[in-house]
Amino acid sequence: MSSPNIVFIMSDDHAAHAISAYGSKVNETPQLDRLAAQGVRMDATYCTNSICSPSRASILTGTYSHINGVASIFTEIDYRIPTFAEVLHDAGYQTALFGKWHLGERPEAAPRHFDAWKVFPGQGEYVDPLMIGPDGSETVPGYATDIVTDQSIDWIRDRDQDRPFLLLVHHKAPHRPWVPDEKHKELYPLGSIPEPSTLFDDHSTRSQAVRGVRMSVADDLSSDELGEDLPAELRGPSRRVDRMRWKYQRYLRDYLQCVQSIDDNVGRLLDVLDEEGLTESTVVVYTSDQGFFLGDHGWFDKRLMFDESLQMPMLIRWPSSIPAASSCDAMVTNVDFAATFLDMAGLDPAAALPTSQGRSFLPLLRGDQVDDWPDAVYYRYWEHDDPIHHAPAHYGVRTKDLKLIHYYGAGLGVPGSSDHLFEPEWELYDLRTDPEELVNVADNPSYAEIRAALTTRLADLQRHYADTPYEGTTTPRPTWSWADEKSLQSVAAYTRTLRSDA
Repeated sequence: MSSPNIVFIMSDDHAAHAISAYGSKVNETPQLDRLAAQGVRMDATYCTNSICSPSRASILTGTYSHINGVASIFTEIDYRIPTFAEVLHDAGYQTALFGKWHLGERPEAAPRHFDAWKVFPGQGEYVDPLMIGPDGSETVPGYATDIVTDQSIDWIRDRDQDRPFLLLVHHKAPHRPWVPDEKHKELYPLGSIPEPSTLFDDHSTRSQAVRGVRMSVADDLSSDELGEDLPAELRGPSRRVDRMRWKYQRYLRDYLQCVQSIDDNVGRLLDVLDEEGLTESTVVVYTSDQGFFLGDHGWFDKRLMFDESLQMPMLIRWPSSIPAASSCDAMVTNVDFAATFLDMAGLDPAAALPTSQGRSFLPLLRGDQVDDWPDAVYYRYWEHDDPIHHAPAHYGVRTKDLKLIHYYGAGLGVPGSSDHLFEPEWELYDLRTDPEELVNVADNPSYAEIRAALTTRLADLQRHYADTPYEGTTTPRPTWSWADEKSLQSVAAYTRTLRSDA
């Protein structure tokens, strides 16, 4: 069989629980549901560092942040580490990228190995955005989600029909500040959006580090981001409940209106594949770079290791190889994407991308039983006590039933991190009895054996991924501007070790 085309659609901050195929109670996404109905819905896809730039670097390279150098939104990708796009380009694929890049703006960090590309500088704008390409920059009139889709459709229609293609369609939406397009501004009227059951979580059992984050819908979501001044009568501690509800409705209205444009444009792209006769020969992937808090636990944004932030939506259609209307609950991460795309193209991921720390989950998509598939994922958020949300650095392990998190309390020189040291703390959640992650049982004596076993598992995963645990102020600080040559040469050695100890 000839190599399939790959269309990889990625939005920014789109939570899985804002997609009706995932059971959303707040919105309908018929075009994403169409993709799910024709392919597979991945139910346990997790990011390894829940923030935009690090997730994108992990997706492209198949490596964790400490390998690719992108630990925070203030770091740039190590351009010397190969990407799956580079491998496919060298294998004969024609390649294109339109939309959000966000991996650095120095010439060395610009998109490479794409025959065509046009991206937003930084986060980009929703309306009449500036876009940068190999021939310079221009302001493109219109709404960003429509523009990226238009550029992608034009490229598909003008492609070389004798070669397979890789197309990255990377939307800005629904990243903050949420600016809907005109045609969706009447959707989700105020007062109509259901509240999450955890909107008024009191965080009473959580670590002090988590209680200190500045992500409260009621107290930290600004009027500038909502586009509307808070009424004077809703200010002050005594009006917090009413203020939370007032802000929540406006936040979700704008967010969901931005999502609706994503959904519409996914439908446009699927229609063009049908018109071009490409549906059967094309893999279509939809995901987001991480999850997002939609008032869950009273929060907005991401960063923390709770499932609303940790889980990525992932819908994959490939009619010739993936059963329609199927689902997969095996645990995969964004580090696994690169190997999977290469496997789809008929390449050996280990040989084609030797620096990758991921593993192809293509057999799982086909419905095969993979007895040695990992039953736990490793997560690490590096951007300690960041200047906006003050989220603490932490790492942890998630299994199907349990989650252990260590807030180790240090920035380790990561750009964007504070030098302020926090007292190390732990959280443990029993997802069998507490799926909403409301009760931290880390210090509950009845969980002592479970905590000890998960602590060992966490250490095993850190060894497996060659990540150094925090062991106090003498812990070595990684190099966060592009790795030196010696470190880079070690990447292949790392991955050989990883595969041998699997």
